Amino acid sequence: MNSKAVVLIIFGTRPEAIKLFPVVHALKARGDVAVRVLVTGQHRQMLDQVLQIGEIAPDHDLNVMAPDQSLDTLTAKLLTGIGAVMDAEKPARVIVQGDTATAMVGALAAYYRKIPVSHVEAGLRSYDIYQPWPEEVNRKIIGTIADQHFAPTEVSAAALRAEAIGEAGIHVTGNTVIDALHWVTDKIAADPALASGLSALEARFKGKRIIGVTTHRRENFGEGMENIASAIGEIAAREDVAVIFPVHLNPNVRKVMDARLGSNPNVAMIEPLDYPHFARLLAISHIMLTDSGGVQEEAPALGKPVLVMRDTTERPEGVTAGTAKLVGTDRERIVAEVFTLLDNEAAYSTMARAHNPFGDGRAAIRIAGLVADACR
Repeated sequence: MNSKAVVLIIFGTRPEAIKLFPVVHALKARGDVAVRVLVTGQHRQMLDQVLQIGEIAPDHDLNVMAPDQSLDTLTAKLLTGIGAVMDAEKPARVIVQGDTATAMVGALAAYYRKIPVSHVEAGLRSYDIYQPWPEEVNRKIIGTIADQHFAPTEVSAAALRAEAIGEAGIHVTGNTVIDALHWVTDKIAADPALASGLSALEARFKGKRIIGVTTHRRENFGEGMENIASAIGEIAAREDVAVIFPVHLNPNVRKVMDARLGSNPNVAMIEPLDYPHFARLLAISHIMLTDSGGVQEEAPALGKPVLVMRDTTERPEGVTAGTAKLVGTDRERIVAEVFTLLDNEAAYSTMARAHNPFGDGRAAIRIAGLVADACR
């Protein structure tokens, strides 16, 4: 029987995998705890890509993904599946990341068994329970349960303190997404073939400034997604611009974008990118237009301005630092803000040169040390 304390790391989506594979590696490198990895498959194809490039072989895979399943169905599947793994592994500690259904249910299942929880990327708050939905409430639930809160920034730590979370449980570590981006960038530098799949598009759009686009937030489904599609079409009408748009697999995104943008020669709607190719897209883009949380952290690390197609953000540090700007989903506002960055060199330079507030690339090492200490 293994005498080392078991740490169970739980994730299910691509963003969680990106932000936790550095933690998996850092904990395994220490050798003083037994690391078990449980993936739920909340995102299947996109998750598997990160597992491969991140060199992670899960110990358990629930494979819960199903087309258009409701949040209550997903939650029920996760609770019973994760609980069964916990009963088998009997971990001394559970690690979850961020704000997904997998993370929230992982924390809840641990609470039901009185297993302590470490929360990576703790303390992010938009202060609107419907934006991002349901992620804002997921984070708050995890924050109530966890005893270790790994805040990426001082702003996140202050939010936790304001919720009466004890200082001893709050640790400002930086965001592990920066660790992951540095790691994959080094891998691409050593082996450019890892991200060569965009070469044809780079050649096709040579001489144009590339706008990278990602959008998938539930609160933008419907009218918001229609507005985003219209804005992208107007932006792509410029001769000096091209749009590269990895389209999310969700049909609520795909059907709108296919209908509005499918015939636009200046818009390359492509399949979701694996992590090395997404890092390459960040590198070649002039501007990132997104409703994603992670992109708000990643793009500034490469000096790319981020326009956030949301009305609120749980990552206000980027807005305060000047690396990101909230533009909502109003078509005219999105177009105007993109055109300002394209046409006003001073405005662009101000955002591109702003300090990235999200970390120094050593967050995972800090987190691994704190987790291992808590298991002693």
